[in-house]
Amino acid sequence: MCEACGARFTTFERVQLREITVVKRDGKRVPFDRERLAKSITIALRKRPVDREQIDQMVSGIVRKLESAGETEVSSNDVGEFAMEALRMVDPVGYVRFASVYKDFRDPNDFAHFIEKTSLDLDEEGDEE
Repeated sequence: MCEACGARFTTFERVQLREITVVKRDGKRVPFDRERLAKSITIALRKRPVDREQIDQMVSGIVRKLESAGETEVSSNDVGEFAMEALRMVDPVGYVRFASVYKDFRDPNDFAHFIEKTSLDLDEEGDEE
């Protein structure tokens, strides 16, 4: 409790199996930041019918995958692919939005090619069942 204003605070703790370092495309190494991942996913899902709890569940699932891999270093590419996989299952618009930043789309044709490829992938998955 803040003695100056009387406001009360609650903290939440999470089990962290190991420290994870993200290796960026340029080779730079930075500590994995759960909040940064959550922010990126939240931005992709802005004004979409996905609530905060679903986003937290996606982020927790991605963190579990990273921690259970047993590695202390993970590429930023792996983090991005896990995020895209989670978004693809939850919201197709958020998935495309995230992909547009992650894959650095430069013009409208990049969107069209990605959506066309994604549609084909979805059709193939549906045929397998």
